Amino acid sequence: MERVITKHAGVKGIADISVAMQHGAYLSLKRLRKLSPREVIEIVSESGLRGRGGAGFPVGRKWSMVERDPEAPAYLIVNADESEPGTFKDRVVIESDPHLVVEGMFIAARAVGARRAFAYFRGEYIKPMDSFRRAVLDARDAGFIGEGGVVEDVTIYRGAGPYVCGEETALIRSIEGRRGLPEIKPPYPVEEGLFGRPTVVQNVETLAALPFIVREGPEAFARLGTERSSGTKLVSISGAVNEPGVYEVEMGTPVSNVLREEAGGMPEGMRLKALLPGGISTAVLTAGEALSCAVDFESLSEAGSALGSGGMIVIDDATSMVSVLASIARFFAGESCGKCTPCREGSGWISKILSRMESGLGRRSDVELMCDLAHGMRETALCPLAESLAIPVLSFTAKFRDEFEEAVN
Repeated sequence: MERVITKHAGVKGIADISVAMQHGAYLSLKRLRKLSPREVIEIVSESGLRGRGGAGFPVGRKWSMVERDPEAPAYLIVNADESEPGTFKDRVVIESDPHLVVEGMFIAARAVGARRAFAYFRGEYIKPMDSFRRAVLDARDAGFIGEGGVVEDVTIYRGAGPYVCGEETALIRSIEGRRGLPEIKPPYPVEEGLFGRPTVVQNVETLAALPFIVREGPEAFARLGTERSSGTKLVSISGAVNEPGVYEVEMGTPVSNVLREEAGGMPEGMRLKALLPGGISTAVLTAGEALSCAVDFESLSEAGSALGSGGMIVIDDATSMVSVLASIARFFAGESCGKCTPCREGSGWISKILSRMESGLGRRSDVELMCDLAHGMRETALCPLAESLAIPVLSFTAKFRDEFEEAVN
């Protein structure tokens, strides 16, 4: 398989611009300068690239929705928040090959007509932020940033670490200096975003795929993967495996192959019980379901889950699913911003119920009560955070009902 993003991972000194350029960094800019924004969008659309941050929305289509006004140019935001538990791919990309991300940022900025870019890092990502900052300074010295450059300026912003700021409207508010709370949409950021201007928020992995597409052509990217899920995907694998880490695999690769050949299989004596394929906010899969799926948007969707951010969490047969879900609920209850009542109250109650069940004090009505709360959160909450808890609650209790029934009196 031809690696698109991790090709130069491990190359000594690749974070230095001179070394990076020896390995092809910024070669795509030669072609980029000859392309109009519309042509860049067409190239990316032809490649079939879909967002790698979780939603999987076609990137070219997203860019084509940007409201264009010569008097008020658009903004581009690099989303390096990456707060989804079980996901750590963006951190690895930025630390191992920061110029690849900067180059992708230039391509996206050109496509949407942005002369100024922002990079938003979660508060804990100090090392990746420093790596990105050095790459930006090198690119500025090389003339890629500034007057006559691809963009005029790049602002790096460090958030305070809340999970909700991975949602683009909350992220935008945070950059503006306001409390990071989600906004009701529409208007969407591509229409009215940062400081009231059209804004495109793009995930790190998505940007890192762009140099390959522009340099090698959309056909080269489309040849990888499947017809509807083209290219490669970074997966962060953690949990009950011998070799946890970040791996780049071709879309359509069977999950069984990824776990066995990339992550080294499970430790001796352990058996696969369940898999969270895209971080803790995706529906859990039983062992049978997981091993019959592939790493692509369609296969996991048909199985009732989602590729999400690609954060695969492997759960072994000795692990209590009640305890796993209780841990997930504690996280989301603590991360709820409190703006809307369904999420603020629902996440707290679900966490209390699961803590009670985990301690052996569960009530017979608890499972149904918890599911009712989850359904209500999905239907009425303001942003996806509530759904991020509701989805695992409903899937865990449906597929491992016996364990939850055993935890109540």
